[in-house]
Amino acid sequence: MREDMKQAIAARADAEGLLDVAYCDYDSPIGTLLLASTPVGLVRVGFEGEDAGGLLDDLAARLSPRVMEAPARLDAVRRELDEYFAGRARRFHLRVDWSLTAGFRRRVLEATARIPFGEVSTYRGVATAAGNAAATRAAGSALGSNPVPVVVPCHRVLRTGGGLGGYGGGLDKKEFLLRLEGAPITDG
Repeated sequence: MREDMKQAIAARADAEGLLDVAYCDYDSPIGTLLLASTPVGLVRVGFEGEDAGGLLDDLAARLSPRVMEAPARLDAVRRELDEYFAGRARRFHLRVDWSLTAGFRRRVLEATARIPFGEVSTYRGVATAAGNAAATRAAGSALGSNPVPVVVPCHRVLRTGGGLGGYGGGLDKKEFLLRLEGAPITDG
């Protein structure tokens, strides 16, 4: 199907309230990201190498079967990401749809979202901020399943001592994002 035809169909579905989850690909310095948004806000960022079909199937099962490629709905998200990757934005002003997470996991991600640009915290630090200092493994698990990485900056969470720890997109991406922000990185 021609691109202009797909865009017209998506625009009509959106105008008629038939589009619950819009998605598009976004080319970034860390690879192609899959972006998905609901009327509430950005709900999913998928890394290159993740199964895009599986991510879309998951969104259809968990949120709504009315999922459609609609890049125009994500223009504001793409502009903010462009500014961030160009080094001109130090925080995101996007609305986040938290519906793919709940409970302690959500509190960990909300605490992570408050870590300022260029600064870092630890797994224990975000566990403490989420209400349970002893739950560092659970905090790591919550960060590993972060549905909106980069925007909810789980890359800013390090191991005690400064080691990178893990990252769903790969440690090379985590290190790239930390360097982009000028955050402290050690070999710890």
